[in-house]
Amino acid sequence: MYLPRYYEVDDRERLFQFMRDNGFGILFSHTGDEPMASHLPFVVDEEGGEQGLIIGHMARANRQWRYADGQQVLVVFHGPHSYVSPTWYREEDVVPTWNYVAVHATGTFRAVGDKAGMEENVARLTDFYEASQPQPWQADFSTEYSEQMMKRVMGFEIEITRLQGKWKLNQNHPEHRRRRVAEQLSRSSGDADRQIAGLIEEDISG
Repeated sequence: MYLPRYYEVDDRERLFQFMRDNGFGILFSHTGDEPMASHLPFVVDEEGGEQGLIIGHMARANRQWRYADGQQVLVVFHGPHSYVSPTWYREEDVVPTWNYVAVHATGTFRAVGDKAGMEENVARLTDFYEASQPQPWQADFSTEYSEQMMKRVMGFEIEITRLQGKWKLNQNHPEHRRRRVAEQLSRSSGDADRQIAGLIEEDISG
């Protein structure tokens, strides 16, 4: 990821919190001949491995896991983003841009296909994403239906080797311009625009 120093965030807890809050990401790998990508939900384990683990599963019919097993992969976690019009700066010699927040996690992919490992994998994802529900659903691995469904998926773990965080929030502009951008975005009807506005204000406040 192209990462100018003024956009870089390297606080480990902040990066993991962002990944927890934006757990639906993209897994990138390579077959040797062509790139591959899958859009998947992930769970992150900050204490797993030496630098943390990313846990997930995909359709067993998805051939990506076969190529990725044992290889280095990239997971992109993406957050809010918004267009920035040069008119908002109310100054000359400015251009359009795009503000956004993202974390790139590089690591080693390991397929998890054994019964115990798969049940733990599916249970962890289910428990994490069901936690916000009034009556959380729990997987029951004792049923015939569940057994058939489990045969159709392949679990995996990615041992993180590198994390990069990019908070691109107009830091290359003076504070008065940044505040004008935040003001415009805060009046938007779009949730992502308002989130970016809040992040700019938060960054300015330090």
